[in-house]
Parts: sequence; C-alpha cells; structure tokens
Amino acid sequence: MSELAWVLSLGFAGLLLLGVPFVFALGITSLAGLMVIDIDIIVLAQRFISGTQSFSLLAIPFFVLAGDLMTKGGLSRRLVAVADACVRHVKGGLGMVTVLSATFFAAISGSAPATTAAIGSIMIPEMTKRGYSPEFAAALAVAAGIIGPVIPPSIIFVIWGVIAEESIAKLFLAGIVPGLLMSVGLCLASVRYAVRHDVPKEPRASAAEIGRAAWDGKWALVAPFVVLGGIYGGIFTPTEAAVVATVYALFVGLFLYRELKWRDLPAIVMGSMRTTAIVMFIIAAAAPFGWLVAMEQLPPKIAGGIAAISDEPWIILLSLNLLLLAIGMVMDNIAAMIILGGVLIALGRTIGMDPIQLGAMVSINFAIGMATPPFGYALFVGAAISRLSIERISRELWPLIGVLIVVLGLVTYVPAVTLAVVRLF
Repeated sequence: MSELAWVLSLGFAGLLLLGVPFVFALGITSLAGLMVIDIDIIVLAQRFISGTQSFSLLAIPFFVLAGDLMTKGGLSRRLVAVADACVRHVKGGLGMVTVLSATFFAAISGSAPATTAAIGSIMIPEMTKRGYSPEFAAALAVAAGIIGPVIPPSIIFVIWGVIAEESIAKLFLAGIVPGLLMSVGLCLASVRYAVRHDVPKEPRASAAEIGRAAWDGKWALVAPFVVLGGIYGGIFTPTEAAVVATVYALFVGLFLYRELKWRDLPAIVMGSMRTTAIVMFIIAAAAPFGWLVAMEQLPPKIAGGIAAISDEPWIILLSLNLLLLAIGMVMDNIAAMIILGGVLIALGRTIGMDPIQLGAMVSINFAIGMATPPFGYALFVGAAISRLSIERISRELWPLIGVLIVVLGLVTYVPAVTLAVVRLF
C-alpha cells in the first residue's frame, strides 16, 4: 500500500478511535493525504465546495422543510387519524396505525428522522396509554421511520443518485415495493406483540367516523399523489418536487388547515436549516476524502478483494450486506455512502448487478443504519421523544430491525422487488 492509502485507512480509523468527531476526522485525514502526496491544500476547500454543488442536492433542504411544515401544519396528525379510524379495531391495530401513518408521511418527507419525529411524537404517548410498553412504542416509531427514506421521494436515494450518476426517478420507483414490504412486516410485528402481551383491541370506528377522518385528512392524503404524480407525470423533476412539496405543505398549513401561523415560520425554517446544515457538512467533508480514495484507485482494488471471496455472486452480496450493516451501526450513513460509493459501484459492475437494484440495496442498508444502535439518527429522535435511553429502546428494536433485514434480503436476491415497477415505467 502507498503512503496515501495508509493515511486514508489507518489515519482515519485512528482518529475515530481517539474520539475525534466523525466529520473532523474526515477533514483532517483528507488534509494529511493532500500533504503526503504534495498537493496544494487549497484543493481541500475546492473539494469541500464542489462536493455540495450538485443541483439534485437542492432536494434535501426542501424535503426537510416540507416534513417540518407538514408536522407543524397538522398534516401528520390527520394522517394518524385516518389510519386510526381504519385499523384500530384489529389486534395490534394501534401499532399498525403507527406504521401506516409513517408510510403515508414517508411519501411526502423522504427522511427517517422527520418521519420518526412526526409520527412518534403523536403515537408513542398514545400507544403507551393504550397498553403498549413505552420501549416497544418508541422502537416501532423508530423502525417505521426507516420507511421514510425508502418510499419515494427519498433523500438518501437522491444522494446515491448524485454519487452513482443514476436516474433519481428510477431509484424512487425502485423503493416503492421494498417500502411497502417493510410496512407490512412491521404491521405483522405489531400484531405479534399485541397477541403476546394481550394488548386490548380498540372499538371499531363507524363508517361515519371513517368518513369524517378521511374528509378532514383529504389534503394530507392528496399530498403524496401531488408529489409523486408530478414526478412520474413528467411535470417536474425529483428536485423540483421537493419545492412543490414545501409550497404545498405551506399552503395547506396556512390557508386550509390554518394550524400554521406566519409567526411560526422563522423557527420552523431555522430548525430545517440546522438539519440541512448537518447533512450538507457531512457531504462536504466526505467529498475530498472520496476524491482521494478514487485518486488512489482504492475502489476497484477493494472491490476486487471482496469479489475474490467467492465465485458465487450470492456469497459476495451476503458479505457486502453484512459489511454495510456493520458500517451503518458505527458510522454516519451519508458519509459512508459517499466514501464507499466508488467501491460499491465497481463491485456491482464486477458481479453484473443492475445499477438501480444495487442503488436500492445500498440505500436500504444505510436507511436501516439510521435506526441501528449506537449512532442511528432516527434512534436518537425516538429516544428524545420518548425520553427513554437508547439501551432500553434497543431491546425492543432489534427484532424490528430483523424484519427490515428480511426485506433487504429480498431486495438483494430478488431483482423484481426493485425492478418490476421501474420496468413498468
């Protein structure tokens, strides 16, 4: 290995072990790498800036803002009310309400932390009140939040589309079936929990009550069709769809539901800006590191090493999934995606995997990482909302992560799970 390769690998790992914050470890390692190969360190700043200049990345701040506006504007609460009226009478129905509400909200926000926050803040106290343990309620909200970046539109698919230069619209389509399978799996897990712990059923909603909930929530229910219909109807691009979602949420919250006030907007925008700044800082810091990795030709070398594990593609994919899941447990997912993007793309080409299927597999791996201890963003949100420790939530969370991993296995080994809908369009 060259000096640069040692710096990028052992240097970065050493800084993390010393407790240096992740983003700063990336920056310091990149700076050291430039000095080792005698390149002017001004390149560090240039790469920081160029890494955030993709037009498609504009979708991130707008989807974050759209999710915050929908939460404050009453859309998420009405989605919960519709789901509650439809399925609360089933054993485990309230858990199913959490999952179904998250699925609907996912089709608007594209973010795991936003989905967990919007649905968890309503459902965790309600589930606890109606016989579920606080730990399971929080764990289910965190796991359901993972549907956020899988069901289109998806922030994490946007990032992968930029890295891999693949069609973001096709990646969105590839996430539909996996997201719905996650929803079904988590609903079944909720039923299983309710049966094991004898959680009482709620009374069935009358047809009139269901009708009132649907009518009151009609503008929230229409939102996914506005956003996704516009994308696949050719009216606007996925990036422009994020702006449409924001304008829609603002209009509905201010003028139709009237739960959003003009005076609320500065605080909402500032909160969205903070979230966006965190994401974009990670992307910026990972850009020079990824550039140095590519310059050193590490991706094809590492891909060749992984491919040498076996001649069987299914074993290679199994090893890759285990690696990505392990990375997702200890490393920021966006940065990991950027750093490993070249390796993963090269490996996909080596085994002849469809690039859209590969993108869906990688994105879902890192989406699961957002719920996985110890560094999952959605897990942090769930802990903050429930006021429970990560350790207590994790005990109930691991079986739910197992459900998500089963769906990941289907995505990996059954191409139709991701590609059938793409081929229809």
